[in-house]
Amino acid sequence: MTRNLTRTNFNSSQLIRTLTDLALVEAVEPGIAFAEKLSLWVDFADAITLCAAHSAGDSGPWAATAVPRSTASKTALAAFEHARATAVQAITASCSTPAGRTRNPLPAPKPGTPFEDATNYEPYRRFHHTHQREMEGLVRPLRAKVREVLATASPALRQLATLDAALDGILSERESVLLSSLPLLLAKRFEQSLANHQQRLVQAPAADSVDSWMKAGGWLGQFCKELQAVLIAELDMRLQPTLGLLEALTSDTTYA
Repeated sequence: MTRNLTRTNFNSSQLIRTLTDLALVEAVEPGIAFAEKLSLWVDFADAITLCAAHSAGDSGPWAATAVPRSTASKTALAAFEHARATAVQAITASCSTPAGRTRNPLPAPKPGTPFEDATNYEPYRRFHHTHQREMEGLVRPLRAKVREVLATASPALRQLATLDAALDGILSERESVLLSSLPLLLAKRFEQSLANHQQRLVQAPAADSVDSWMKAGGWLGQFCKELQAVLIAELDMRLQPTLGLLEALTSDTTYA
């Protein structure tokens, strides 16, 4: 597997590092433990749900699966790699110029577009939101599919799959709210990039036109590259729970 199942802490995820590099969020040093952070998102009723899931996943008779470990692992890993590659290809294709045949082309201004329309961020917000919906539609079924594999692997992994399903149900809404703020964060970057471009023109007057913004060195072309980087980093963050399940599957020694 090309990704080697490398797990990272959320605070050191590629998404956080990318947003920090773009000065959209402040760097966060590892502080309170994961359990303490999780407690801020889980209320009393959720805790009862998790406790029930923990007990349910650890109960009942166990019948070993007839599927060899190597076969199940390879199938799950292949599904993960295919899903990620498909999503990355879709993001890369739609962020390219020209976008070619893609369902969600980059909303770069066409030659002759009026300044007011060319500096409107709203099309980029919709572009980002469309990719987020596509990620959600790809990542959630994949995670459920990997849970199914774990549920037939060993008692310990069945319990993990049950707990992951419970956590997914508890945290998914909060995650969606947080991720929905990303297009708004990038709006600040868009506006700052435009302001920097205009400031450079004041300091060193030069010919300027909407047509040149997407060319090499253009402020809008650079912003679109940053947007692509954020989208791929967001995809990998969404995939982290599934990556964790796969890591557990490949390292479990009780699966015969």
